[in-house]
Amino acid sequence: MAMTLRLSPEQDHALTLLASASGTSKHEAAVRAIVQAAARTLADAQVQATARELLPGRKQLEDEIRRARRF
Repeated sequence: MAMTLRLSPEQDHALTLLASASGTSKHEAAVRAIVQAAARTLADAQVQATARELLPGRKQLEDEIRRARRF
């Protein structure tokens, strides 16, 4: 599927640096970054779910932190 990605000059520069560092095109660097971010997000969610199951009080502590951040 084709998609247009509109970037600010700063974001384009960051993508250029990322592509250069990995020796790939900007397209490939963007695709890899998306896949890595998705994998990290899913892994983090799995760790959080496991911690809630194994650590008593974990969910309550998370809820308290979220409430405190609102202020």
